[in-house]
Amino acid sequence: MKRLVSDIYNCNVIQLPRIHNVAGNITIVQNGGQHPFDVRRVYYLYDVPGGSERGGHAHKNLEQLIIAASGCFDVMIDDGNNKKVVELNRPYFALHVKPGIWREIFNFSSGAICLVLASEKYDPEDYIRDYSTFLRYKDECRKGQ
Repeated sequence: MKRLVSDIYNCNVIQLPRIHNVAGNITIVQNGGQHPFDVRRVYYLYDVPGGSERGGHAHKNLEQLIIAASGCFDVMIDDGNNKKVVELNRPYFALHVKPGIWREIFNFSSGAICLVLASEKYDPEDYIRDYSTFLRYKDECRKGQ
């Protein structure tokens, strides 16, 4: 399998469709071209204690849309050469994280809910959980281009 080479400049905040109504807004996410990949798994983080961090890993193949469904938090993305922090604070904005990008989620506001839409079902073999292993992986990807 060809390894994917992504950098932080391939990861963008996208605006999801939002329907405004005086009774409240709705954002609909459905497969079929509305976002960059078909969703195969959904999970969310909540009740994150103040000062805690989540993430701290990269994926070899999986793509994600990370959404602040409630509250706000920061996402640091890292391609092994460059880092960028993105604040998510609106439920109709999603950070598209490509494969091969290290991510850390932190600075959760009280009551924040981090919703994640993933391109693949859970596969422990897809995770890179050690940063030095991630850097070696990225170096191998660059050499294989």
